[in-house]
Amino acid sequence: MNIDNGKVAFITGGAAGIGLSIAKALAARGAKIMLADLHQDKLDEAAAELSGSGADVATVVCYVADEAQMRAAANATIERFGKVHIIANNAGVALGGTSGEIDLKDWRWIVDINLMGVAHGVEIFTPLIQSHGEGGHFINTASMAGHVTSPGMAPYHATKFAVVGYSEAMVEELAPHDIGVSVLCPAWVKTNIHRSAFDKPTGTGSEDDAKFKEMSAVIDGGLNPDDVGEWTAKCVEDDRFYIFTHPEFAAFVGGRYARIKMDYAAAAEYPAFKKSE
Repeated sequence: MNIDNGKVAFITGGAAGIGLSIAKALAARGAKIMLADLHQDKLDEAAAELSGSGADVATVVCYVADEAQMRAAANATIERFGKVHIIANNAGVALGGTSGEIDLKDWRWIVDINLMGVAHGVEIFTPLIQSHGEGGHFINTASMAGHVTSPGMAPYHATKFAVVGYSEAMVEELAPHDIGVSVLCPAWVKTNIHRSAFDKPTGTGSEDDAKFKEMSAVIDGGLNPDDVGEWTAKCVEDDRFYIFTHPEFAAFVGGRYARIKMDYAAAAEYPAFKKSE
């Protein structure tokens, strides 16, 4: 997709981290930016940074899990810019825990934000993009955690696998409308997503916790989000579907599909599944 000064981008989780970095990269190419996030003070800081670089930017407070707030944010975008082309469904939270010990209120929280937040963005904004006939592009932020798993993060994996699958299904559906789709699947990036778990409904957790300290160390050693934002914009320009970082993780994805192929081979040998000659 060509990103120029006629394009308008709506970005959730846009006040910091990967969302703000995507905004920077799109604005540098001429796009007008609507930043959506939870807190006006953080939005004001982000908008000031973008405006200082010459961007045409506006902000809206929005909780992506709330359909009414997302519809209001969409209306605010159209009122401010007249139309919208690029939707970055980027807002997300992290939640870990051992299966069988995770409070269902926390499960609903992460599903409502990480999955339904994306669904709200797609279902509400798709008709708005279709209405002007100029095409558009969705950037749905998943994670490498949407392709491979590790113990202790089942809720996060569940939502990110869902975003990958949702995005894959969207591609052929939206192609006739000249609407592209990309799914962003980074590994470790220097953001504050690990601190989002403190906002879960049960409110448990502490920065003194050993697991939190371990995760902080890993994330602090991750990629600069501005590099991820720039790569994301380039992949959108190239109409690339999967937006990966960390090439070394390809081996883990390959390992997962090797296990799938092995178990399909076992199914092929089961008498009831064999095709008759």
